[in-house]
Amino acid sequence: MALFDRNQRQRSSFCSTATFIVFVALCIFGLWMVSSPEAVPATTSEPTLEKVKAEVVNKTEAKEEDSSIDATNTVKQGSANVVAETTTAAAVAESAEVLENTAKLAVDAKDGAEGDGEKKSSKGQTFDDENGQTEAGELVKPEAGETDGGAAQGNKSTEETISVTDAKEEGAGGQDQNAEQTQTDTNEAVGQDRNTEEAAAAATDAKESAGVAAKKQTFDDENGKLDGVELVKDDGNKTRVSEESAKADGAALTVKPLAEAAAGVAATDFNETAVAASTTATTSEEEKKQDGGEQQLPAAEALPNGEAELLTERVAQNGSFTTQAAQSTKEKNTRAEKKKKKKKKGKKGKAKAAGDAGVAAAAVASTWKLCNSSAGADYIPCLDNEAAIRKLRTTSHYEHRERHCPAEAPTCLVPAPEAYREPIRWPHSRDRIWYHNVPHTRLAAYKGHQNWVKVSGEHLTFPGGGTQFKHGALHYIDLIQEALPEVAWGRRSRVVLDVGCGVASFGGYLFDRDALTMSLAPKDEHEAQVQFALERGIPAISAVMGTRRLPFPANVFDVVHCARCRVPWHIEGGMLLLELNRLLRPGGFFVWSATPVYQKLPDDVEIWGEMVKLTKAMCWEMVTKTRDTVDQTGLVIFRKPNNNGCYDKRTQTKPELCEPSDEPNAAWNIALRACMHRVPEDPSVRGSRWPEPWPERVSKVPYWLDSSQVGVYGKPAPDDFAADLKHWKKVVRNSYLTGMGIDWKTVRNVMDMRAVYGGFAAALREMNLWVMNVVTIDSPDTLPVIYERGLFGIYHDWCESFSTYPRSYDLLHADHLFSMLKPRCKVLPVVVEADRVLRPNGKLIVRDDRETVDEVQRVVRSLQWEVRMAVSKSNQAMLCARKTTWRPTDVEEAR
Repeated sequence: MALFDRNQRQRSSFCSTATFIVFVALCIFGLWMVSSPEAVPATTSEPTLEKVKAEVVNKTEAKEEDSSIDATNTVKQGSANVVAETTTAAAVAESAEVLENTAKLAVDAKDGAEGDGEKKSSKGQTFDDENGQTEAGELVKPEAGETDGGAAQGNKSTEETISVTDAKEEGAGGQDQNAEQTQTDTNEAVGQDRNTEEAAAAATDAKESAGVAAKKQTFDDENGKLDGVELVKDDGNKTRVSEESAKADGAALTVKPLAEAAAGVAATDFNETAVAASTTATTSEEEKKQDGGEQQLPAAEALPNGEAELLTERVAQNGSFTTQAAQSTKEKNTRAEKKKKKKKKGKKGKAKAAGDAGVAAAAVASTWKLCNSSAGADYIPCLDNEAAIRKLRTTSHYEHRERHCPAEAPTCLVPAPEAYREPIRWPHSRDRIWYHNVPHTRLAAYKGHQNWVKVSGEHLTFPGGGTQFKHGALHYIDLIQEALPEVAWGRRSRVVLDVGCGVASFGGYLFDRDALTMSLAPKDEHEAQVQFALERGIPAISAVMGTRRLPFPANVFDVVHCARCRVPWHIEGGMLLLELNRLLRPGGFFVWSATPVYQKLPDDVEIWGEMVKLTKAMCWEMVTKTRDTVDQTGLVIFRKPNNNGCYDKRTQTKPELCEPSDEPNAAWNIALRACMHRVPEDPSVRGSRWPEPWPERVSKVPYWLDSSQVGVYGKPAPDDFAADLKHWKKVVRNSYLTGMGIDWKTVRNVMDMRAVYGGFAAALREMNLWVMNVVTIDSPDTLPVIYERGLFGIYHDWCESFSTYPRSYDLLHADHLFSMLKPRCKVLPVVVEADRVLRPNGKLIVRDDRETVDEVQRVVRSLQWEVRMAVSKSNQAMLCARKTTWRPTDVEEAR
C-alpha cells in the first residue's frame, strides 16, 4: 500500500510537471501568435476558396451555355444559392482543418503573406453572380458586427465571408486584425462609392438612350407588332390612346455591356429585383457586342429586308406590266386612226389636282346630305344617271343599262331602307335574307314559281332554283359534271362566269364544289336581282352585255355559263358570243341551257340552227348535249380551241380574225367588235397552257412569269409574286385576324380595292368568305395573274362609282389606293363611295402614307364612323374604321 501510495505520488508529480510544461509551451505559442503580423486564416481558407472558385466557374460556364431568358433566370436563382451554400461549407471545413493542423500553423502563417497577396489579386478575377459575369468588380465587405446569417447572403464575396468566420474564432488577437481590416474595407468602400456613382451615371445615360429608342415607333403589322405607336379607340367617337396597346410585344431591348451591368448591380446593393430585371435583358455571349456599346436586340420574327420593302413601299413602278388604262387608250387611238379621224381621242382629266382635298375633307362635317335620286336606297351613281340616260340616241343594245357616270363624283350619302337590320350570316343567308334589307317583291311574284325567291313573313327565301333548274342548283351542277366529267368542278374548273345570273343561286351552290363564280346581271326589270345575290353572300356585279367589252382581261375564265340568260348570242355576227370567246380560256367550256337546246318550237329551232353555224365558224367544238328528265330541260357544252389549227383551215371569213394590233386585254370602255383573237401558242405566253389544278394554283407562280420580267415591287417577277404572298399571309395571320378587333365570323363579302397579285385574297382563302379583287386602271395590269391562281377580280377606276348596290360589302381593304388616286381625283368622293358600298358595321382598312391616312380619318370621323385603330411609322400609317348607322336628315337639292 505504501509502495502504491509512493508510486501514485510520483505519477501525480510527473503529470503535474508535464501539465505545467505543456501549459507554458501553449502560453509561449500564444504569445508568439499574438505578436505575429501574418493572417493565419488566409492560408487556412485557401483550399476552400479554390473549391468555391471552381464551383463558381462551373456555374458561370453552365449559364453561358443557355442564352434564353428562362434559363438565365434559373441560373440567377441558382447562383445565389451556390454562394450561400459554399460559404457555410467553407466555414465548417475551415474549423475542422484548424483543429487537425495546429502543428502546421507556424509554417502556414509564414506563407500567409503570399496568400494575402493572392487575395488582393483575386479582385481582378471574373466572378459570376445573379446578373451574369462581373469583371473586376469590387464587392462591399461586411462590417465586423455582421452575423453568420448575413455572411451567407448571396451578395457577399466568398473570401470576405470566410474572413468574418475566422475572425470570430480567434478572440482578442483577431479583434486587432479586424480593426486593421476594417480600415482597409473603409478605404475600399470609398472607392466602391465612386464606382457606384459612375455606374449610376452610366445607368442614367443608358436609361435616357433607351427612352430615345422607345420613341422610335415600330409599325410591323406583318409580324403582329404595333410597338410604340398610338392605338386609337373611340368611345362615343371620342379618341383616346390605349396605353396597354402601346406596350411593346417583342420590341427591341436595350442591353448594357457586362461591366456596366455589374456596376448597376453594385449601385443597387445587389437588390434582387434589380438583378431580375437586368437578367431579363441578358442574352447569350454570341449576341453580345464586343465594342462595349449599347446593343439592340431584334424584335421577335424580325422582318427580312425584302419583306420590309413590301411592307413600307406599296406604291411601286409598273415593272414589266402595262396598265389597263394604257392598253385601252392605245386600242381606242388605234381604232380611231384606222377610221382616219384627224383628232385622236384623248383622255379627259377626271378632276382637279387634289391639293384642296384636305380643305374639303375638313369642311364636310357640317355639309353631309342624303342623295336626291329616284333610286333611293338602291342608288348606283353610274347606273342611275337619269340625265345621261335621257340623252341616249338609242337603247336597242342595252345602252341604258351600261355605265354613265356623272361628270363629278357624288358626295352625298345613300340612305338605308327603313327597318334595315344586321344581315343574316353565311351560310344561312344563302337560303333567306331579311325582307326589309332588300324590300322588293316584284321578282318573287314574277319568278316565284321557278323557285327563284319567295316572300315568307319577314324573310325572303331562296329555294335554290332557277328558270332551268327548278329543283335546285346542286342537281343542275351535278348534271353538268355527269354530262362532261372533264369539267371537274373545283379542280380543273375553278373560276366561272355566270351571265344573266338572276339571284345567283348557280354561283351560290358552286361554293359547295369549291368553284368561284363571277355572277353578273343588269339592273333591269328583274328588280334587285344582283342586290339579292350580294345580300345572300354570293359574288355578283351589275353589268350588261351591250356595246362594250366586259371589264375583264382575255383568256381568264375556265367556264362561262348561261342558263336562259336572254342574251341574243346569234345576232349581229355573233358579237356578244365573240366577247365570251375573248374571256374564255383556251380549252375552256361554254355551258348553255336554254329552250333552243331542247324545244322544237319554230323560233327555238331557228335559233339553234344559227348557234350551230356560228359556233362551228368560231371553231368551238360541241362536246356534249344532254336532257334533264327531272327539270325537263336540256343543255349543251362547247369547248373553245386551244390552238390555231382550225382557224388556219377555215373556209368562211365570218366571223373574221382580229387584226394583230387589236389588244384582247384592253377592256376599259372599249367597244365590242365581231372578231376572234388567235389563241396563244408560244409556251411562254399566258393562255398557251391550262393552269395548275385547284388549290395548287393559288400559290403556284404562273408559268408565264419568268425572272427576266421585273415585278411590281422591283424584284424578278417570280420572286415578287412569292414575296407578296408571304407578306400578306403574315399580315393577315399576325395582324388582321388578331389585332384589329374584327369578328371575322361576320365577314363574308370582302373587296380588295387595290389588289396587286391577289396575295391578300390568297391569304384569306381558308376562311368562309370571298374577295373581289379590284385592279385599278392606272395600276400595273396584274389581273390576269389573279385569275391564273384561281381567284377573280375586275378592272375599275375609283374616280368613278363601282357597279354594285349600296350596302354590299362587309370589309373594304385599301392598300395605298387613296394616295395613288390623288393626282387624278379627290379623296373625299372615294371615301363617300366606300361609305355607299360598305354595310352598316362594316370595316374599312386603309394602308397609306400618313398624310393621306389622316385625311381619310378626318372624313370618316365626320361621317360618324368609329375609328377602331390608327397607327403610323415614319411616313406610313394604317387605319381601321367601322361604319355606323348614322345618316344625315337633310336631302340635297335636285340636280
